Amino acid sequence: MLKKGLLLLTLLAFALAFVSPAAAGEPIKLGALYNLTGGMSSIDAPALNGAKLQAKLINQAGGLLGGRQLEVIGIDTKTDQKAAATGAKKALAMGVVAGLGYGDTTFVMAAAPLFQKKGVPFVTSGATHPMLPKWVGDYMFMVPFGDDDQSFAIADFTVKKLGAKNIAVWTDNSMDFTKALSKFYKQRIKELGGKIVLEDFFMMGDKDFSAQIARLKNTKPKPDAVFISAIPNEAGLSVKQIREAGLKLPIVSGDGFDTELVTTVPGPKLANDIYFSTHTYREDNRPEVVAFVKAYEKEYGHPPENAFAALGFDAVGLIADAIKRAGSTDGKALRDALAATRGYKAVTGEISYTRPSGVPLKGVSIISVHNGKYKVEEVWMPK
Repeated sequence: MLKKGLLLLTLLAFALAFVSPAAAGEPIKLGALYNLTGGMSSIDAPALNGAKLQAKLINQAGGLLGGRQLEVIGIDTKTDQKAAATGAKKALAMGVVAGLGYGDTTFVMAAAPLFQKKGVPFVTSGATHPMLPKWVGDYMFMVPFGDDDQSFAIADFTVKKLGAKNIAVWTDNSMDFTKALSKFYKQRIKELGGKIVLEDFFMMGDKDFSAQIARLKNTKPKPDAVFISAIPNEAGLSVKQIREAGLKLPIVSGDGFDTELVTTVPGPKLANDIYFSTHTYREDNRPEVVAFVKAYEKEYGHPPENAFAALGFDAVGLIADAIKRAGSTDGKALRDALAATRGYKAVTGEISYTRPSGVPLKGVSIISVHNGKYKVEEVWMPK
């Protein structure tokens, strides 16, 4: 009997030596490309935190496909387009089954086409240009709403709630996202009977807005509000310098203003009469939101910094949901499962890919800032 038992153990050990790594529990790798340093870091770093938190919760619940662990591989692309392309190549070389990342269209366009070429899905957690799925291809998916929706939302608020008729528009002329945001905003303002009385421009990395402020002061008729299409670094600086110049008109924007820099750079005394459109989750009592905020605070010791933390969380959840439904990590099977997503209950709103554009139809939150404090004014729904 002893010899027979030893023989069985030997055969079992021999068989296990030839089990495939996947069957033995090889991790499912996701390449998370984010700008953790540079001008986009205040929104991309929280997004990566959210992505890693979602993976941790999924793993604690038993993982995917029979217990395989989900591994989120964070890659810092330093707010640099060349680094974004290099990061995409690095992730693909690691054998990731999907890519995710970025809060800006320019960086998605530097990375996502490489995933498309390899037949690997890419899910952007925060880039909002509505043409992204068309530009990249059928392996490209968006967690957020499109810039058209968020621009229309803040334009409606500017005219209907703030009562502004004459509006100045400042645009970061170096970014696809900021140019698109201004384009759609101006379109909607004109549809509502408003007037663009000043158009001004700056570039990513600019630190001195004195020339734009001088023109804003001298514009006739006097603007009732100024729309600033910017990414986080310039968002905080522009608010600070406008208020230091003594101008008290409302400042309105899109989700590039959903960063703590809008309050920390100018300080709470100057962070007043600011309004921006962003992704829905603040002050929302849906169970998905409550659970996310509680888990984030437990993991990181503080509440989510902004909606981009929730978007990173949602991106990994969306991919994991598709892997479950596909029963596979094969590129095409995963792409097909993502495209078939209907009614996925994300923290930032329900996601369904039913529009011909491939952009989800989601609510847009309008956030106000007074004395450095944030408040949800309303949730705008696209028609």
